[in-house]
Amino acid sequence: MVREIAENELNELLALYLFLHEDSIPEMTGHLQSTWDTIMRDKNHHIIVNEVDGKIVSSCVCVTIPNLTRHVRPYAFIENVVTHADYRGKGYAAECLHYAREIAQKANCYKMMLLTGSKKETTLRFYENAGYNSTDKTAFIQWLE
Repeated sequence: MVREIAENELNELLALYLFLHEDSIPEMTGHLQSTWDTIMRDKNHHIIVNEVDGKIVSSCVCVTIPNLTRHVRPYAFIENVVTHADYRGKGYAAECLHYAREIAQKANCYKMMLLTGSKKETTLRFYENAGYNSTDKTAFIQWLE
């Protein structure tokens, strides 16, 4: 079942992020709790999860960003697309991305963007099959310390 995350599911999400790029679950600090509270209150920040048999197996984040161009239409940014290793290849992440698209359409977004650090052909094909392309724009990243 695809839905937005519930406030009490932070620990399950953090455990799923071990299959993204994290190497440990962060300690529950005041900063982590404050960040989670901020995300939960932000109407433009959506953490989408796919639940199978009561377990969160896939997720993505969709943030809609207000914008002054393109007839004052917002755009959406997708981040942290992840599926538990035992559940990959079953369409769960694709369902999360579809749900994100519905959120973006309801918000009247004119485009959706995502970045991936993966160079794996299967991952790139997955995003292409989900409707994204890598030809329209060029992405640049500046990492901050």
